Amino acid sequence: MEQRHLGRTGLRVSRIGLGTLTWGRDTDEHDAAELLKVFWEAGGNLVDTADVYGDGEAEYVLGQLIEGLVPRRDLVISTKAGSVPDPDRRFDGSRGHLLSALDASLQRLGTDYVDLWHVHAFDPGTPLDETLQALDLAVSSGRARYAGVSNFCGWQLAKAATWQLAAPGTRTRLASTQMEYSLLQRGVEREVLPAALDLGVGLLPSSPLGRGVLTGKYRGGTPSDSRGGSEHLAPFVAPYLDDTASSIVDAVTTAADGLAVTPIQVALAWIRDRPGVAAPIVGARNAQQLMGALSVEALSLPDEIRRALDDVSAPVHHYPDHDWSTL
Repeated sequence: MEQRHLGRTGLRVSRIGLGTLTWGRDTDEHDAAELLKVFWEAGGNLVDTADVYGDGEAEYVLGQLIEGLVPRRDLVISTKAGSVPDPDRRFDGSRGHLLSALDASLQRLGTDYVDLWHVHAFDPGTPLDETLQALDLAVSSGRARYAGVSNFCGWQLAKAATWQLAAPGTRTRLASTQMEYSLLQRGVEREVLPAALDLGVGLLPSSPLGRGVLTGKYRGGTPSDSRGGSEHLAPFVAPYLDDTASSIVDAVTTAADGLAVTPIQVALAWIRDRPGVAAPIVGARNAQQLMGALSVEALSLPDEIRRALDDVSAPVHHYPDHDWSTL
């Protein structure tokens, strides 16, 4: 699998990443082992997790598979901290919480360091410089090799990245930002992506298959064995089961038929090759699904199909999202 530099850093990651959102909950250790083995054998190295996935079980399962199944040196392990199970405070970006969470992640993962550590979301209750200092301490102590943010809007990302760049050698450059991005969700193109491109921050799209909807599996209803058919993930899928999404899925399916490939391959090829994208993060339920996604490596969309998909899924850009002179 081809590798790319993550943002303006020396870190190279496979241009498709493996997500672990369901590990330790819907995906047991046996299935996780199959997924990791298939991914590694295909040349993948970027494995993304978070301290809240499965209440920590995703990290634990991944930790059990390191070395015994895949050499630690062959993986770029990315995890996140900052989300908390508190209805009154969903995110805690305080220095104390973040560093304690990182230590707990390392223990579950059974490793001395993570290759990439993200702040899971912006915390309006904590000064941003305090949050960013936790990233600096993590990197300077060797517990994290690179650092980034996740779910920061445009101004938040620009402020954070600029703050870090203001003291080179002292503060850690942001390597990446992880955001939801797909043909069904192109909101990052308004301000996040332009900021990331300008500041040299690599974009790691989550839910690149539109929470599974771009596979086409929901065109005839909701399969009982799908995420949309499960009690705890149905609300996650529901926003993309409207008429607007349906027209985009139809276009993806038409393109796939014309190219004699699958809708998964079309949707992944489109997002993988967008400007600024380093690696879409793919979450698969089983090895067969993952192999279907990884087969996109050989596909590049023809320009006319890419433009058609751009048009059918185009987000509405109004002042002041972009340069006013172009509107």
